[in-house]
Amino acid sequence: MPEQPGERPLGIFGGTFDPVHFGHLRLAEEAADSLDLAGIRWIPAGQPALREAPRVTAGQRLEMVRLATAGNPRFSVDAAEVEAARPSYSVPTLERLRQADACGRQRPLVLLLGADAFNGLPKWHRWQALFDLAHLAVAHRPGFAIDAGQLPTSLARCYHDRFCASPALLTESPAGRIVTFAMTQLAISATRIRALLASGGSARYLLPDTVLTYIRQHGLYPEY
Repeated sequence: MPEQPGERPLGIFGGTFDPVHFGHLRLAEEAADSLDLAGIRWIPAGQPALREAPRVTAGQRLEMVRLATAGNPRFSVDAAEVEAARPSYSVPTLERLRQADACGRQRPLVLLLGADAFNGLPKWHRWQALFDLAHLAVAHRPGFAIDAGQLPTSLARCYHDRFCASPALLTESPAGRIVTFAMTQLAISATRIRALLASGGSARYLLPDTVLTYIRQHGLYPEY
């Protein structure tokens, strides 16, 4: 039976994760706490639609996410986009989740985004349809809330109409609202990690040891 509004929302965290690092993990962990989410479903993209092709295989990125999230009972990993071997878009992914018994059409879903990704939302495939399928939660730096005046015009209107100051209200409907939350700032990027690894530098303490070991064992991110 489909689950009903009023239960704790499920967070949805998609991305390339090339490679997954502590910035990703802190965003997911702090979103779960700040928004009182029941859990976070990580969804590595099979073929990212809005960036250049990753330098490792989709299966390797999936395995790194599994290693990074292992041991956290609030985290689960969805392999469907990797297994589909086609370009990944958020709207079709959310439509797939809505058709699954585990999510159904009434459970509140919350798509997690960083502020930069949110600012670029109008470039996404069918971006306005996202609000029919999920709430959006946008992470920002402490003390630097989202400034609607700096958003693209169409997104600024959407933000004004859909912003919700209380995450508790996310339980009242399955989709359609925008919330924000402050997260600890970690100056970590996948681009920087790849550059360090390619140059023979140390990426220790930027990503989990299990992921770093996997990268070394498989010779990932050689010089490019």
